[in-house]
Amino acid sequence: MLHVLAITAPIYLLIALGHVAVRQGLFRKDELRILGRFVLQIGLPALLFRALATRPIGEILNPGYLGAFALGSLAVFGLLFVASRTLRRKSVPESATLAAGASWSNSAFIGYPIALQLVGPAAGVALALNMLVENLVMLPLLLALAEGGRGHAGWAAVRRSFAGLARNTMILAIVAGFAAAMLSLPMPEPLLRTIDLLASVVAGTGLFVIGGTLVGLSTHGLKTDASLVAGAKLLLHPLAVWAALWLMPPVDPGLRTAAVVTAAVPMLGIYPILAQKYGLEGPAAAIMLATTVASFVSLSAVIALLTAGVLPWP
Repeated sequence: MLHVLAITAPIYLLIALGHVAVRQGLFRKDELRILGRFVLQIGLPALLFRALATRPIGEILNPGYLGAFALGSLAVFGLLFVASRTLRRKSVPESATLAAGASWSNSAFIGYPIALQLVGPAAGVALALNMLVENLVMLPLLLALAEGGRGHAGWAAVRRSFAGLARNTMILAIVAGFAAAMLSLPMPEPLLRTIDLLASVVAGTGLFVIGGTLVGLSTHGLKTDASLVAGAKLLLHPLAVWAALWLMPPVDPGLRTAAVVTAAVPMLGIYPILAQKYGLEGPAAAIMLATTVASFVSLSAVIALLTAGVLPWP
């Protein structure tokens, strides 16, 4: 168990450091948005390009991984959506928001640092493939249901989201990385070193930002919803992705481990921002807090099962 804590403890210590820094007034929460923006707009795109451009195209164009991660995420989204509508009597926008929280991982800020310790450079490829699923499948699904449930043109929101991808630096980096790998373009050493310097700040800075954003959040009055989403996100999502791997073409051992681990992390950090449009930023923030705290135990358990070989692989 100590080897598992050696992987997960640094992650949560960095989150705790960000939390303490904001609580003690060393940073304001609005200042963390600048750090987060740097990671999202500069650091992560550099990391994604480096991970893809320096590997053979056959290694990164992985239908088995994409299919398993998409299928597992969609299964959990559908389950939570139906449960929220039938058992909790929530509206369509509320149900879609809860379902998104249970099926959309924080692949960049939490999933990548953990996968990097477990599988090395393959973590960058997993991050890029996760980004494709999340931006091309999960986000359009959320927008279509939530906007349609409000009586608006849901597919118009989906079209706008796809149009926005053309300006998303992470998507542009993924496309550029795929193109470089496909053409086998040589990467000049100075360029690679520059990209490595940028990418090196991603993991620590992202975790610090996550910790700071949790300051001031409370789960008061939302324990049932928080428990439902946290349980689905931290337990059902990795289990669904693991099961989906059995239905897909064979996947590289490092990538399949990364798929399950990244599915086991809390929801994306901008979850409350996505929910804000539907007046649900308060509940979403509370659910994110509960899920992040609980994930220290659940994620350690998932990693222990994987490293001990308890879960069989296809």
